[in-house]
Amino acid sequence: MTLTFDEICIDAHDASALGVWWSKVLGWPHDVDDDGDVVLHAPPGAGPNWLFLAVPDDKVVKNRIHFDFRPDDQQAEVERVVGLGARHVDIGQGDESWVVLADPEGNEFCILAADD
Repeated sequence: MTLTFDEICIDAHDASALGVWWSKVLGWPHDVDDDGDVVLHAPPGAGPNWLFLAVPDDKVVKNRIHFDFRPDDQQAEVERVVGLGARHVDIGQGDESWVVLADPEGNEFCILAADD
């Protein structure tokens, strides 16, 4: 028996708003499934789809898992994503080459330095 990595499930207070926000950040198409969950469709080779599930509670602690993204131009991507509504967060990272941001519901993610 084998397992296939099919999707990443993300709890959200407002699954519709957060799913649409990440769709804009990633440039991936999205739709709403029969259960009312928002599905981001990963392009071929980009990994699994993302599924945003509505939950009644807000995020209250640091993520136990997060996403790292490597752009062509770190500064430009940080500015673009902050312009879409992300915010800088300090999780104790100090002075590092990556930038820690949070999405509108507070989920942390990193934008790494571009490959040299």
